[in-house]
Amino acid sequence: MLHGNAVIGQSGGPTAAINASLAGVIRGALAAECIDKIWGAFNGVEGMLSGRMCDLRAILSCEDELELLSHTPAAALGSCRRKLSASGEGEDYERLFKMFAENNIRYFFYIGGNDSMDTVAKVTSYAEKIGYKLRVMGVPKTIDNDVCGTDHTPGYGSAAKYIAASVQEILRDCAVYTVKAVTIVEIMGRDAGWLTAAAGLPRLRYGIAPDYIYLPERTFDLDSFTTDVMAALERRPNIVIAASEGLRLADGTYVGECAQSGACDAFGHRYLAGTAKVLEQAVKEKIGCKTRSVELNILQRCASHIASETDLREASMIGRAAVEFAISGETGKMMGFERVSDEPYRVAARCGDIKKIANLIRKMPDEFINADGNNVTDECLRYIEPLVMGEPKLAYEGGLPKHFIIPR
Repeated sequence: MLHGNAVIGQSGGPTAAINASLAGVIRGALAAECIDKIWGAFNGVEGMLSGRMCDLRAILSCEDELELLSHTPAAALGSCRRKLSASGEGEDYERLFKMFAENNIRYFFYIGGNDSMDTVAKVTSYAEKIGYKLRVMGVPKTIDNDVCGTDHTPGYGSAAKYIAASVQEILRDCAVYTVKAVTIVEIMGRDAGWLTAAAGLPRLRYGIAPDYIYLPERTFDLDSFTTDVMAALERRPNIVIAASEGLRLADGTYVGECAQSGACDAFGHRYLAGTAKVLEQAVKEKIGCKTRSVELNILQRCASHIASETDLREASMIGRAAVEFAISGETGKMMGFERVSDEPYRVAARCGDIKKIANLIRKMPDEFINADGNNVTDECLRYIEPLVMGEPKLAYEGGLPKHFIIPR
């Protein structure tokens, strides 16, 4: 058993469940006799490099506070998109491991998505290279559900629940008019359509859903889109369409690219948005009916008031399991879920080699997409439905949900 201190960081886009994972890691560390101080790094590796850290054992002193943290949206420790050198060496690594040594850090837990798992892989490799005894564990999170090595990712279930509920409400609202109209809902998802697929969930229970669901896994064709819209308008006066922000044309360009600045983040990802606006304009020009676009934007990841209890419970469980695996000797791993059964729904925590997982994209399987490439199958919706189940009991103050803020 390795004795020392632990550091926890959060990275990438926040979710409604990322703090539940943080609470789970803290619970695991508090119960571990081999872990003394529990440091929280502000803004991920940026905080570790600059020494901006806090004593989480002192700040979160009771279970009630950990529970409140679990129901708080965004990343309580702050986030970053800092990319460590691809060479696996250099000043950042030297500074990072100097900080580890000075603070006797022997456990490193990083909560994040694909890019954060890249950081986990690099830190693991550098520790091995210099012979520094360190247990490194990745705790996945992303609303996009596109991380490999797991049945699903914490954060997805809550975002899917928000999307499904919001689209169901949009469908009810749009159905009151007889005037021909097209409503296009843009949903996050750069490379994978898991989030957009969730828009179809009301179909399982209530028989209503968007007329079409367009995903990044299929090449988008504007002429086919126009044909689809015209066909739907023949069936009913007003239609609703769910479209992923990551739709691409045959030449590989994003549909919404012309509406953006072209700027990229530190990992080379283009900032996306505007897909629904482009499609709205296309419908106006080619069909001429009333058209509007709705961009759900960051509401998909911060709407903790409608989080999935299943998602929060699993996020906490996988965070705690990361500590248990680490103190048992695992390192250079990412936690994940194995779906043990569908009825009743049950998962188990497992871990996989981070070097075989990092930087891979988990796309939707073909059987989850219909033959025409413009909707999802019931099999897909049955996969998603267990992940959105349950409603958390929130604490309210002044009529609003109460949040836990880590002081800086």
